[in-house]
Amino acid sequence: MSDYFGKDTPKLGFGLMRLPKKGVHIDVEQTKQMVDRFLDGGFTYFDTAFVYLGSEAAAKKALVDRHPRGSYTLASKLNAMVAVTEKAAKKQFATSLQRTGAGYFDYYLLHALQENNVDKYDRFRLWDFAAEQKARGTIRHLGFSFHGGPALLDRLLTEHPEVDFVQLQINYADWENPSVASRANYETARAHDKGIVVMEPVKGGRLADPPEEVKTLFHDYAPDASCASWAIRFVASLDGIITVLSGMSNTAQMDDNLSFMKDFQPLNDEEQAIIRQAQKILGNSAAIACTACHYCTEGCPKQIPIPDIFAAANKQLGNGQTAQARADYAAAVSAGHTAADCIGCKQCEKACPQHLPVTEHLAKCAEMFGEQ
Repeated sequence: MSDYFGKDTPKLGFGLMRLPKKGVHIDVEQTKQMVDRFLDGGFTYFDTAFVYLGSEAAAKKALVDRHPRGSYTLASKLNAMVAVTEKAAKKQFATSLQRTGAGYFDYYLLHALQENNVDKYDRFRLWDFAAEQKARGTIRHLGFSFHGGPALLDRLLTEHPEVDFVQLQINYADWENPSVASRANYETARAHDKGIVVMEPVKGGRLADPPEEVKTLFHDYAPDASCASWAIRFVASLDGIITVLSGMSNTAQMDDNLSFMKDFQPLNDEEQAIIRQAQKILGNSAAIACTACHYCTEGCPKQIPIPDIFAAANKQLGNGQTAQARADYAAAVSAGHTAADCIGCKQCEKACPQHLPVTEHLAKCAEMFGEQ
């Protein structure tokens, strides 16, 4: 392994985007248990964001108010796309500090940069703003999270050599996917000698429950290993990784992640070959590549639960579970907002970090579930 910023950081990070829920609210008591287990396991990196509903406040209650400030590191993010003015965008930083009570952020990121929004970060002078906060000590390390292509990433890292790190979507399923460009973006960041924080290593949970053919492949080699362990270990085995963010949603997922990351072992040659086989299988999958980030739902004029509909469809498309797919779809649209309600405004496609043709998928889901 080469030397790089963040090399000695424990390789499992706790992503606070998909925290456990009790009804519609975050289950703070379960989150406290997860935080304690994570820290007891020797891990330190927590990741939240201004736009993660309730996450920063939960981080305060479960982490900041209960543990010494030097015992953990906390990352948050500024998202220009939800800000109408430059002033509103910059206010996110103060709001995040107030919500978390952290005093400073160990890591702070400009959030979800891609081709259709990068100009707004320039126009609002957010690079300079973040650098000013770093100079004041309220940001210790500066980076950005990224959902675009390698040409834009190369441009940004050339224009902003001051950033300490970059956060990229990397997983074995998207390693050669041209719309995500995991490998190409990884190689671009490393060419600029940047350490990488990995997001979506389990692809929004899809790689924790892959098609049966992939499950069998993994199980035959390591019967006791979870499918999630293969996905997380794949990215943690790469050179230049600061940490791998796992969006754990309950204590069971936390315990599973800790079981194989406490004494992390990189994939061996046989395991790498098995991953390559899984990549070939998934390359032929008809499943919708949704990671359930819910960015698409916030501006949907018809309030369509798009990720839940896609998750239901994938039970049939990916695993052949037709009956379960129909039951899950019925539950997803129980509030009365169905796939057939889509009016084709495509705001969802502008927001989607996976660059999915969301409206096309919704039309196919409406047909699949007998609405057209």
